[in-house]
Amino acid sequence: MTSCPIPVGRGLKPAEFPDPAVDIPASDAAEQVAVLAGGCFWCTEAVYREIDGVLDVVPGYAGGTAETADYRTVCTGATGHAEVIRIRFDARKTSYGRLLKLFFSVAHDPTQLNRQGNDVGRQYRSAVFYADAAQKQAAEAYIRQLTEAGAFTAPIVTTLEPLDAFHLAESYHHDYAARNPGQPYIAHVALPKVDKLRQYFPDDLKA
Repeated sequence: MTSCPIPVGRGLKPAEFPDPAVDIPASDAAEQVAVLAGGCFWCTEAVYREIDGVLDVVPGYAGGTAETADYRTVCTGATGHAEVIRIRFDARKTSYGRLLKLFFSVAHDPTQLNRQGNDVGRQYRSAVFYADAAQKQAAEAYIRQLTEAGAFTAPIVTTLEPLDAFHLAESYHHDYAARNPGQPYIAHVALPKVDKLRQYFPDDLKA
């Protein structure tokens, strides 16, 4: 596991974030998978379901053992798991690097250590779970770009962790925001992230 703190910058609006200089080309595999942790998986799932080229998004757990990969146990914060989403996408329409850009700019706040807002615990940490060396290289390179750009006014605390296994979350978590738009947490936490995506990156949205 690698921690990647970066120096403090002036802060950028999402539209000012640089495009990734290092990416994974579609020629490697037209269909690719990314696993990201950015707080509650209801929120991050809601964001990535909007993006053109994303074929499927499912919530789950990564970082711990199969025996502790259930919501009640993960919520203790003592399992090593993070709430994650697994994104299956068409790399001819979007890319791993593009998904990282949206991850850092709108999907969550990568400067919050072991929390997102009022959700506190290691299960809500900011993390990129890389499947191979190419994904790790792309994530490391993009964090370096954000360093040089001064993207945040506080240090990034996102960790880069090898994806040993992805454990699917319970069925009632799937597509939770879309099924419960009036739920207070969704209305006040998840949907503003979706609105931010729509405002700053309309060209990335599905038709």
